[in-house]
Amino acid sequence: MTAAPAVLVVEDEAFLRLDIVDSLNEDGFHVLEAGDAYEAIATLESRQPIDLVFTDVEMPSELDGLALAKLVAERWPSTRIIVTSGRRAVEITDIPDGTVFFSKPYRHVEIIMSMREMLASAGKQP
Repeated sequence: MTAAPAVLVVEDEAFLRLDIVDSLNEDGFHVLEAGDAYEAIATLESRQPIDLVFTDVEMPSELDGLALAKLVAERWPSTRIIVTSGRRAVEITDIPDGTVFFSKPYRHVEIIMSMREMLASAGKQP
């Protein structure tokens, strides 16, 4: 039996983070949480592998979700990335190649389907 893919959810709004974390857990993912980009980086550095990062763009510090996505793509190139925002329009040129963007409010089923597709292309399935 293979281990469930590890997904790191990076969201500063606790209610939104808990909501998607619950859905992902119910769907068979191993979910880790971070409230900002710095906490996410610490998690990525301390626990390997993390198969997918799901991050909000707006963060309470100078390092936002777009900068985090670029850092993840550079330092952990096998980690898949999904970016979401409810306040900012994100262009394809703003995110690393292979990154998927979802506007808020998003539907959990669409996020999960996208995660499954991205992980399947990497040979991982929950």
